[in-house]
Amino acid sequence: MAAVSFSQLLNGERAVVTLFIVIVLFSLPLSLFLYGVALSLLAIFALFVEVRVETSTSLSQFKTRAGASSGILLGAVTLPTFMLSKLIQQSRAFSLHHVHLGELNYMALQYWAAFGSCFTVLMVLCLFTSDNTRSHSCRAWNAKFGLVCFLIGAELLFLYSTTGVHAIWKLLWVFFHGFAAVKLVQHLLNAFPSCVSFGEALLITVGLVLCFGDMLAYTIVKLYGYMSSSELVFMQYGFRRSEIGIIIQGLLLGLLLYAVVLKYLLRGWDGFSSSTYSGARICIEKGKSVIFFASLGFLIFVIIPSWIHFVQDFDMHPLLWVVRFVFMEPVKRLSLCLYWVCVIYLSVLRFYNISKNSKTERILLRKYYHLMAVLMFLPAVILQPKFLDLAFGAALAVFLTLEIIRVWRIWPLGQLVHEFMNAFTDHRDSDLLIVSHFSLLLGCALPIWMSSGYNDRPLAPFAGILSLGIGDTMASMVGHKYGVLRWSKTGKKTIEGTAAGIASVLAACSHWISLLLAVTVSGLLEAYTAQLDNAFIPLVFYSLLCL
Repeated sequence: MAAVSFSQLLNGERAVVTLFIVIVLFSLPLSLFLYGVALSLLAIFALFVEVRVETSTSLSQFKTRAGASSGILLGAVTLPTFMLSKLIQQSRAFSLHHVHLGELNYMALQYWAAFGSCFTVLMVLCLFTSDNTRSHSCRAWNAKFGLVCFLIGAELLFLYSTTGVHAIWKLLWVFFHGFAAVKLVQHLLNAFPSCVSFGEALLITVGLVLCFGDMLAYTIVKLYGYMSSSELVFMQYGFRRSEIGIIIQGLLLGLLLYAVVLKYLLRGWDGFSSSTYSGARICIEKGKSVIFFASLGFLIFVIIPSWIHFVQDFDMHPLLWVVRFVFMEPVKRLSLCLYWVCVIYLSVLRFYNISKNSKTERILLRKYYHLMAVLMFLPAVILQPKFLDLAFGAALAVFLTLEIIRVWRIWPLGQLVHEFMNAFTDHRDSDLLIVSHFSLLLGCALPIWMSSGYNDRPLAPFAGILSLGIGDTMASMVGHKYGVLRWSKTGKKTIEGTAAGIASVLAACSHWISLLLAVTVSGLLEAYTAQLDNAFIPLVFYSLLCL
């Protein structure tokens, strides 16, 4: 059993993740020592839980994506490490007086919320995973190890919460994130079986919990400000955010909450107007369509803008603010929009015809969209970065709306959208949930969004475009056509493809020495991981570029 366990610890994905964490820990200043200890504990605990889950059958009720490893280690450490890298960058800026204390405290709270969310999910997985080891002593050791990790994690959270004021509220806030993450992971795996791995589910849910908790905190700040003039508990949220950031956050969260409410609206309509006659069914489907589009319009034009306006105090309706922002530089921004429409139309039309009439493999066809992302986003990052921030949010909102229409088959677009999207899916997508286009767009958008404000690393905003648009594309194309030496016996990734991906990103940039380590680690992760690499690689690459 010991030999089997030792061999299980030796795989490429875990080795690359460990290297990623070590690089970040090596860059930590002494002031963030406690944060580094927490990340190390999280990584060790995640590895322990991953090994237990992969040797257990007690979690078989959760149907994860076929052909993928559990990915628990990668999913658990990616966001906390990403936050810690950003915190290292913010601490540099604070020492140079480029950011104030509120922004640094805010990023620290976000880090501990991410840590608490991932740690809580791991603890629940550990508790509900049966130990299949034959030896009683091994089972006892595993139980003790899990208990020790829990006690150390609780102590680290307590030490953080006692720094500054309002200790109990900080603990409760982190606990809220952890509880919400556990519930959301369970819901995601149950509602969309065989669509994601554990690691992917963990990354998605913790990201959503952080985003929702952030917006909830700003809402509480405003409510508390109306009710009391004393200092707010969430003092980390006392500084003003950008209008674009609040608009994007409110719009996406509003649509996600709407998707939950819509399920009950449409089910109630089906129960109220159930009929077996074909003519009546058509009328019912049209009624569902009316309910959907009417409620969606009310949400976008009334509810979400009211929420955003309450949180941020806009001087006009948020939608009018967006129109004014676009027409502040009408020639540049409208020309950019026209350019995007032309690229999307020509590319989608061409690739859709190829997918229908060609034997080109889906994985290569999808890489053309990565190249399209480079053509679309690279000029905008250089020329109109703020407008690109807003455009990313609008594109994600459109994608989310289309996915809701596809999943619920809203007449008359539902079936058309499903057939169109199905032409570009691969083994990582399913009829229930298609996530590849979301991961590509988010992979390009997150580094740009996180680089807004202070940024002392010029290449950081390009992390998604470089890693996905250039590196990942070249790795797939070269590996597919010329690859011979495979990284593993069971995988399809080749050494030639990985080398081409690394070399292509280095060739696209001038800072060879500073990029080498970041490109190599992200390239090796692409080679070894069986997870949805569009989601993980840009975060890893961005984290290393921030150091």
